[in-house]
Amino acid sequence: MNRRRGRARGAPGARRPGLLTAVPALLLAALLAFPGQLPDTPGHLGSLVETALPWFGAAVPVLLGWAALRRSVVGVAAALVPAVVWACQFLPGYLPGGDGARADFHVLTYNVGGDRTSPADIARQVTGTDADVVALEKVPASALPAYEKALGAAYPHHTTANTLGLWSRYPVSEVAPLDLGGAWPHAIRALIRTPGGDTVFYAVRLPSVRVRADAGFTVEARDRSAAELASRIGADRAARVVLLGDLNGSLRDRGLAPLARQLVSAQHDAGRGPGFTWPAAFPLVRIDHVLVRGLRATGATVLPDRLGSDHRPVLVGLRG
Repeated sequence: MNRRRGRARGAPGARRPGLLTAVPALLLAALLAFPGQLPDTPGHLGSLVETALPWFGAAVPVLLGWAALRRSVVGVAAALVPAVVWACQFLPGYLPGGDGARADFHVLTYNVGGDRTSPADIARQVTGTDADVVALEKVPASALPAYEKALGAAYPHHTTANTLGLWSRYPVSEVAPLDLGGAWPHAIRALIRTPGGDTVFYAVRLPSVRVRADAGFTVEARDRSAAELASRIGADRAARVVLLGDLNGSLRDRGLAPLARQLVSAQHDAGRGPGFTWPAAFPLVRIDHVLVRGLRATGATVLPDRLGSDHRPVLVGLRG
């Protein structure tokens, strides 16, 4: 009996119980701190991890609980390392954002979900936000006349291209649909005479992505379109630029880095919390964005979807 107890005490897991928690905890901390070091193959794994990165923090309570059950001080200390890294990465986003200044105008982006919603319902929700410039994505082409009629009274200026629409209280000019590659124009560029001065707007819906067993994270088409869009914005000489739309990805995703390097996220500067927008019923990731150059956000809010879209709308106040 004593010999068996001695062997049990001498087992590797019994001698170093902290290792069972310390090793995965430190690996998790490294992943949270340096996600860009993760290879993107196979299947664009790096992009997928970067998209889901905030949710990796859910592993911290599991590691802490396991270490506590093992009564391992080393394990608890190790589990606190990724907790601190996660907090440094994501907790600042939960602090109040914006500078409290009055906005010159408000913008809204909303993927209406195709046939999931009706033009009349969308028009009521959009006008209720008091937004001055509105980008709608995934608008069925057959429903565009109904959208134009429903929104016309509040937004006398508008332009559309395929499944995209840009509605404005202010005059719109220099309209150009942009072919970013793929089956439809993925963006509209337009100049709008906002209260703070002429501002170039891009209404955008980048190609969709999927997670497939045979191909992994299918971001190739989106990444190509994002790079083309970033190239066009980089060449745009406008001092004031606003991008509104569904980018089908988190700005942490390396595939959207060309855009993130040029434009500032309104959510980052003036939002509070993670700002997740998709899926609408239980948002897990932010793929609907307002990005700016030459302006600053005074506030950024993700609104509830009550109409059946799979996205939530985003409302942002802007000031020159």
